[in-house]
Amino acid sequence: MNTITRDPLLAIAKGVLWFLMAVLALGMGASLLAAPLLAIFHGPASTALAEHLESVPTGPFLWAIAGILLLAALLCALLLRLFQLLKRIVDTVGEGDPFVPDNASRLTQMAWLTLAVQLVGLPMSGIGAWINALTKGQGHTDLEVIGGVDGNGLLLMLILFILARVFRKGAQMRADLEGMV
Repeated sequence: MNTITRDPLLAIAKGVLWFLMAVLALGMGASLLAAPLLAIFHGPASTALAEHLESVPTGPFLWAIAGILLLAALLCALLLRLFQLLKRIVDTVGEGDPFVPDNASRLTQMAWLTLAVQLVGLPMSGIGAWINALTKGQGHTDLEVIGGVDGNGLLLMLILFILARVFRKGAQMRADLEGMV
């Protein structure tokens, strides 16, 4: 009997991971498509912005939006890779053999990716704060800019590094035990 049919939690985890990876791939594609389109249609976009936002320099504003789009694509790519690694770990759990050296490497990569996600958030929140400052008082809803380094993300990074060591030690102990038998 397949492990997936015996363990519905693994099936749910795989389904959720596939869904998240599809959404991230779609988001990355949309962001990568929108950034050059913004450059191609710079004139009409500037005209439309000028109609709705007085005293906002449309050129720098559009470059800021393009920057956010490119950073969003990078963020989606980092998260997509993180979920791919997590899915591979879930696959090894489904196979009944999670304590393999590859999973320790995957967890280490996931920890570094978590740090990269935190670092990408810094310029995104900076650009968002600048856009918010430009549009303040223009009669539009002010944005609340949330971003930068998050304590939960840093905690996740530390947990992933520790789990990588646990998995590495578990794989080593199993190899030592198999060598003794």
